[in-house]
Amino acid sequence: MESIDEKTGLTASQLITNQIASLTDWRGPLLADLRALIHSAAPGITEEWKWDTAVWSQKGNVVAAGAFKDHLKLNFFKGAALDDPHGLFNAGLEAKASRAIDFVEEDKIPEAALKELIRAAVANNLSGGKKK
Repeated sequence: MESIDEKTGLTASQLITNQIASLTDWRGPLLADLRALIHSAAPGITEEWKWDTAVWSQKGNVVAAGAFKDHLKLNFFKGAALDDPHGLFNAGLEAKASRAIDFVEEDKIPEAALKELIRAAVANNLSGGKKK
């Protein structure tokens, strides 16, 4: 059962849908596409609303999406522990644990590579962070 946000009385899914709807430029459709891709890559993933942003978790936080004025940020909470053979990470490279992908308006989603990265992040959580 999905939890209800105490401040708004809405579920995390409703809050994410509202966030997408509020982004009336290119960021809304891109965030909707990223959301669908995350669910496609990891069908067991759960939507949450933390820190006023969309978070997807499975045995711990996996990825968060943040909307900024000129970009969308997909932040992998344990990205530093993941292999990135396609070089998707382009932000937060100096952080101890997390890594991020910043998308700007003209970017296309590298669907296959991003699904692979999401699956690796979920697998990392499910293994307790132990590399195989």
